[in-house]
Amino acid sequence: MSLLSEFLEFLKEYKVVALAVAFIMGVAATALVKSFVDNLIMPFIGVLTPSGDWKEAVLALGPVQLGIGPFAAECINFIIVALVVFLIAKYVMKEEKVEKK
Repeated sequence: MSLLSEFLEFLKEYKVVALAVAFIMGVAATALVKSFVDNLIMPFIGVLTPSGDWKEAVLALGPVQLGIGPFAAECINFIIVALVVFLIAKYVMKEEKVEKK
């Protein structure tokens, strides 16, 4: 068996092409959801906070400045992205539900 045929068999057996397509779609979906969160959700949160610029908030402990605003923004972003991925996966894979043993 030649090296090329072994490589092609590897690609087919482990579904590498399908995995690459799924990864690329995941990156595109992440960009879409991140844009949704940054441009449509976060402005409402910014209006609800007193200063409006909560993403830049820092907690100064002497010479150390902790960026709690950016961390909070990323936490909210993660929760929303995880929720959207969960809802998409639930909708797409509703027929492929696996029973626990």
